[in-house]
Amino acid sequence: MRALLVVDVQNDFCPGGALAVPGGDAVVPVINRLMPQYSLVVATQDWHPPDHVSFAGTHGLQPFTTSVIDGVPLDLWPVHCVAGSHGADFHPDLDTVRFDLIVRKGTKRDREAYSAFADPGLQAYLKAMEVEGIDVVGLAFDFCVRSSALDAGSAGIKATVLLEATRAVFAENDESLTRTLRDGGVDVM
Repeated sequence: MRALLVVDVQNDFCPGGALAVPGGDAVVPVINRLMPQYSLVVATQDWHPPDHVSFAGTHGLQPFTTSVIDGVPLDLWPVHCVAGSHGADFHPDLDTVRFDLIVRKGTKRDREAYSAFADPGLQAYLKAMEVEGIDVVGLAFDFCVRSSALDAGSAGIKATVLLEATRAVFAENDESLTRTLRDGGVDVM
């Protein structure tokens, strides 16, 4: 079986959100059109505590930088997708009734979790459902979509990123990221 993985199509990643991805809301109608083609749809949702390690303010630093915190390099972001907030909600036009499973990630204060596979339960669930491949869509191409697609391969699941249904935070990296994904065994269409 092939499943659809919808990554982080949340208010804070859409225009007007705390960490808006340029054109992030444009993926919503495309994803809604794709979902009926799959018998299994899994969605991820960033679900951070208010003092998450990836928030620049947690460390008194500026957003959109990379810093070494406790010996680990981290991308630092504005506060976004705080658990239970409007920003953490899925985009209101996204057809969430089609979701068979929602995986919340980034729930631990001291751990970043770009990948849907940061939760070991997802791999077990997909194997139990006999999923052999996933198509990955959502936000953002250069972070959570990329990490989820690459980690799917490590979990023994063939991944394809559907470019028409994803957008990047830093669009100038698209060609380089596409190459990285393909080098990692991910199809990009």
